[in-house]
Amino acid sequence: MAREALLQQGDGHGPEDERSLRPQSMADMVGQREVAKRLQIVVDAAMKRDEPLGHILFDGPPGLGKTTFATCIPKDLGVNFQLTSGPAIQAPKDLVPYLTNADERSILFIDEIHRIPKAVEEYLYTAMEDFRIDIVLGEGTNARTINLQIKPFTLIGATTRSGMLSAPLRDRFVLREHLDFYSDDELAEIVRRNSKKLGVTIDDDAALEISKRSRSTPRVANNRLRWVRDFATSRSDGHVTLELARAAMEMQAIDDLGLDKQDRNYLSTLVRVFAGGPAGIEAIAHTMNAATDTLADEVEPFLLRTELVVRTPRGRVVTPKAMGHLKAYGKERKLF
Repeated sequence: MAREALLQQGDGHGPEDERSLRPQSMADMVGQREVAKRLQIVVDAAMKRDEPLGHILFDGPPGLGKTTFATCIPKDLGVNFQLTSGPAIQAPKDLVPYLTNADERSILFIDEIHRIPKAVEEYLYTAMEDFRIDIVLGEGTNARTINLQIKPFTLIGATTRSGMLSAPLRDRFVLREHLDFYSDDELAEIVRRNSKKLGVTIDDDAALEISKRSRSTPRVANNRLRWVRDFATSRSDGHVTLELARAAMEMQAIDDLGLDKQDRNYLSTLVRVFAGGPAGIEAIAHTMNAATDTLADEVEPFLLRTELVVRTPRGRVVTPKAMGHLKAYGKERKLF
């Protein structure tokens, strides 16, 4: 019953949160069109044959739509849906209620599936292939095993680190889809659509400005949009213009590349203290008084992707593009 209540809250009609901005159908999604086309084919085929959908694995960086796809698919299929996450499943017994309660053709979504233990991975093998599980009753010499047949279901997994999944588990997914980053135009369309859901009017050039500063990621764009909406409500009449969007981004110290204060601090430290590099991540972290994991997991991925920093065998090195950006940013604000 607890799981059912949780799912009912995610119908898009509750209080404003991340779910309220998510599309309710794959037809409503912006971006990832090639992925959506392939998924629509397998969904349509499964409906025509009245069979369970094949198991699907989504991988890619955070915030690109893995959970959105996973929630749209059961709605398009018209089947029930259960949701859990890898960290919540620490032993096979934690997975049993989801498998035994699954309806025929229903979908079980496991977010961050790479974080399930190996014992749970192995338990999934027979469940995914043969739709059966083994349940151990009792302990010690009195223990006995019951082989239980479960209803055919579909497992959808989402992961940011597919390499951490074992090969046998990866191979049991019929369809594997990698989600890539969005273009500025796609993000601008997402911003325009979600501004209507949030009850705010926005100019097209303002939507594009927000998208350019959103790191090519819808989740970041939604967060930026919420901040701009609050800024417009507080400082103006609620309508978002280009000038107002830029002022809101300026207050958060988010520049035209989407870098925030911590990103620029990383770059300026590498330039000022280490003469542009090479420098090790631990040396940079100690100089900035920041955690190494924070820099490696939160700061560096975007800087590497935007070619502002490169990794070499000797350490991190800033690129000419980063030097030019820092100088331009400093001149605009009369820092140099």
